Amino acid sequence: MIIELSHRIVDGMITYPGIPAPALGVHLTREDSRKVYAPGTEFHIGTITLAANTGTYLDTPHHRYADGPDLSQVPLSKMADLPGLVVRAHNGERTAHAGQGPDARAVHVGQGLDVRGRAVLIHTGFDRHFGTDAYFHDHPYLAPESAAWLAEQGAALVGIDSLNIDDTPPHGERPAHSILLRAGIPLVEHMTGLAALPDEGFRFHAAPPMVAGMGTFPVRAYAIVP
Repeated sequence: MIIELSHRIVDGMITYPGIPAPALGVHLTREDSRKVYAPGTEFHIGTITLAANTGTYLDTPHHRYADGPDLSQVPLSKMADLPGLVVRAHNGERTAHAGQGPDARAVHVGQGLDVRGRAVLIHTGFDRHFGTDAYFHDHPYLAPESAAWLAEQGAALVGIDSLNIDDTPPHGERPAHSILLRAGIPLVEHMTGLAALPDEGFRFHAAPPMVAGMGTFPVRAYAIVP
């Protein structure tokens, strides 16, 4: 079984405040193509202008660090056919829990999990707000100490179904990005569909195109469940 884990990209959608929406257009219409090809043969060639951080996307180390590997340099082995592990942060069960008081939105991961070489996908349930104004406020995020633990334990990739893997205060600190990307661990943000996955026993895929000099790009993230 294949489970979809990405949001659809549509014209005009807003993924993150301040990042321009994608604009879909047409390079060659079907009508115009009939003048080029044989009778009965027609094609459509579309165009799209979008920021790299649109929809469900993958961050490479180059997104945060100028000397880090970019989309064309991160090997497929770090983004595709990875053994997956889901941590359920939205209800405090099993493998993660939310903080208390002012830290209530922080997700803490650990408790002896075996994360080495795995794609660790954090299920907060916040994807239910995607496409609404509520998605941009008070979102769950990964606690910095948990990001450090995941890096130390050798996680292969970390994903989350929230606005950002970090808290997004005005001063702009991004500790989870800094820790995980410095360790060479790709990130996938704005995921969806994690509720449909088992806790483990699946393979995860989220490979972007090989664009040199760019640090992020949308992906068609999905999981294969036996």
